[in-house]
Formats: sequence, structure tokens, C-alpha cells
Amino acid sequence: MPKCAFLSIANTEGWFIDDDLVHEPLQNMGWEVKNIPWNKSTDWNFFDLVIIRSPWDYQHHLQQFMQVLNEINNSRATLLNSIDTIKWNINKNYLFELEKKGVALVPTIKKIGPKQADIESSFEKFKTNELIIKPIIGANADDTYRVNIKDTSTFNKIAAVFQDRKCMIQPFMQSIINEGEFSLIYFNGKLSHTILKTVGPGDYRVQEEHGGGVITIENPETSLIIAGNKAMSSLPEIPLYARVDLVSTPSNSFALMELELIEPCLYFRFNSDSAAKFAACIDDYLKIK
Repeated sequence: MPKCAFLSIANTEGWFIDDDLVHEPLQNMGWEVKNIPWNKSTDWNFFDLVIIRSPWDYQHHLQQFMQVLNEINNSRATLLNSIDTIKWNINKNYLFELEKKGVALVPTIKKIGPKQADIESSFEKFKTNELIIKPIIGANADDTYRVNIKDTSTFNKIAAVFQDRKCMIQPFMQSIINEGEFSLIYFNGKLSHTILKTVGPGDYRVQEEHGGGVITIENPETSLIIAGNKAMSSLPEIPLYARVDLVSTPSNSFALMELELIEPCLYFRFNSDSAAKFAACIDDYLKIK
């Protein structure tokens, strides 16, 4: 009986995790599957596959997390997505590599330890009254700030948070409030399903943990699929799973916000076929391997 581990988080309270939906279809294919906190001492040689799913506190323990992934990679188990994909995706510099390949991005400036003057000049550069400032390595909207040009009192606070840290500065995309953020979910490079994540009342973040909502998109428009496929075709390798996050632009096109290859929520709850599809991809992977 093949064995699979889903890397998760020790304390799941308050998180929207739907990985359990994949257990039954995997078990029906003859698999043994377990959810295991990523930082729990484990003999990874026991498993055939270890799939990174919901270790959503890893950004606070990055060195330890990468050490665990390297231990898995050096065991008899196969880590998915691959360690090379994780290393490439964990730093948002990958966005600029994709941009060079023709993938449209939300306009972005990289900075180390942005000062007040850097923040002020970014409003002028982007010709906007609102910015988003976030870490170049991060998850779950941690240390992400929406800044208005009039909020001068917060500039020094933000500069202190990012002191000696790399960050990204972007114009705030009003379409996230007006419409939401589209997520296209791929298994083995093929589009499985599409959702629209919406912000909660009075917020600008789309994560469910921050009050965001989720709408299933049954028939995504062609231009959205083209944008998602363009991002996927630009990857160094085809991952087992991927989530492409896109937003509408003022020019009625779509721009890439993130290409999530480490631990994205795959929203199995919002597509009745997706858990079985994912299980089949896992089963196929072992057969092909």
C-alpha cells in the first residue's frame, strides 16, 4: 500500500483547510494518507510521497522549514512540489523572471529597508494615492500594508517593520475591492478549476482567514485562461499543483499577483471534482515515477 503525507500546520484552529477531502479518493485508490504538521519529528522514509499542503506558519520559521524540506528530499520519499520549485518560488523575485518571459505583472518596485522618501516617491512613480507594501518572502498577508498617500504618520512605522528586510511596493489595485482576485488552480499543468476571492467588509485582503469570500467561476473568460496558461508555461518545470492569482487591470487585461507553488489553498470545497482529480494526479505520479 503506497503511503502519502500531507504537510500541514500543528494548530489548525482558525484556518480553512480542506485537504481531508482528498483522503477518501486516495484511500479508494489503495493509498494510506496522513496529515502531518511540518515541524513534527517524523521518519519521512515511511512515505512514498510527501506533499506540501498547509504549513501556513512556515514564513515565521523559514530556516527550520527549509531544513525539514531538505530532510524529506534526502529521504526515500519524494517531495512535491520539488525542492527546486520551492526554492525558486519562496522568494518573490521569481515574479521578475516571469515578467522577462512576457508575463504581465502588477507594477512592482523592490526595496531593502524602504525609508519614508522611498514610500513617498512610489506614490509619484505609480501615479496613485494608495500602495501595497509587503515582504518579498511571506504568506497569508503577514506584514502587508495598504498605505494611503495621506497616511504619513504610518510611513516611519512601515520603514521600521521592513528595516533591513526586502519588500515589494505596488500600486493598490482597486479591482480587488470592486471585483476580487481570480485564482486558477492547476494539477500537473492542466487547469482544474477557477475561483474568485473577494474581500471581507471593510478589508482589502481576500484570504478567508481575514473575512474574505469565495465564488466558483464555472466558465472563466478566455482572456483569464490565456493569462493563467501564460504564467504556467513560463515555469522552470511543471509542478504537481499550482495556483495562479490574477487581478483585472484598468486596461481590461489581467496581471499576475502571485504564482503559488509552495502551500496554496486549492479550494477543493468549491469544485466537486477537484479532490478526485488531485488524488488521481498523485496516484499517476507514483505510477510514472
